[in-house]
Amino acid sequence: MMRNWKQVSEEVLSLFLKPNCPFCGRSVEEVLCKNCDRQLNQSQLSSPLFQGKNNISVLAWGRYDGLLRRAIFTLKYEKKVQLARPLGKRLGKTWLQKSNCFSALNPVVIPIPLHQEKQNQRGFNQAELIARSFCAVTRLKLYPQGLKRIKQTAALYNLALEARQQELTDAFLVGKGLTPQQNVILLDDIYTTGTTIQSAQIALQKAGMKVIGVCAVSIAQK
Repeated sequence: MMRNWKQVSEEVLSLFLKPNCPFCGRSVEEVLCKNCDRQLNQSQLSSPLFQGKNNISVLAWGRYDGLLRRAIFTLKYEKKVQLARPLGKRLGKTWLQKSNCFSALNPVVIPIPLHQEKQNQRGFNQAELIARSFCAVTRLKLYPQGLKRIKQTAALYNLALEARQQELTDAFLVGKGLTPQQNVILLDDIYTTGTTIQSAQIALQKAGMKVIGVCAVSIAQK
């Protein structure tokens, strides 16, 4: 039976609407082509659990290098928001494999927020997008507005540790919807010195909540 012109036109149009890999431009079914997917996996850590600043437990998927570094840069600054899905899924699968010590605590997930002015400029918070994909895999409850960044901080990567700490003092405020005694997992795209996490942790602890760990897509150093 001959197909009608409408059906043929829709099939032809779908060929042009297929997404392209944000790295190499190849047509893909989801986000990444197979070759770029394999390259991204080369940054995966063999030991994703470690102790961070003040002995907080950190679960990280990969090293901040190679295609993973490029993926985070492309997500944030070239606004390829689709990259949050494979990054969040990878982190979520690692959680399911390695989180036995946390699962019984029934934690909720709070992404590290951007200051509202910065989020308005960028159009999104990359940590929140990654957290949504992470929570879709882990089935943990997400509080996207669990923290607010009330202090517009300078670019932290240029600052020494002491300057970072001073810059992030009183930078966060607990948002709505949370109740005391809740266990919290903080989620971010990159874990570096742990200073941002510490500031967020202090704000949550003052409100009666306990930060039991951190999940990050990548670590800049270990």
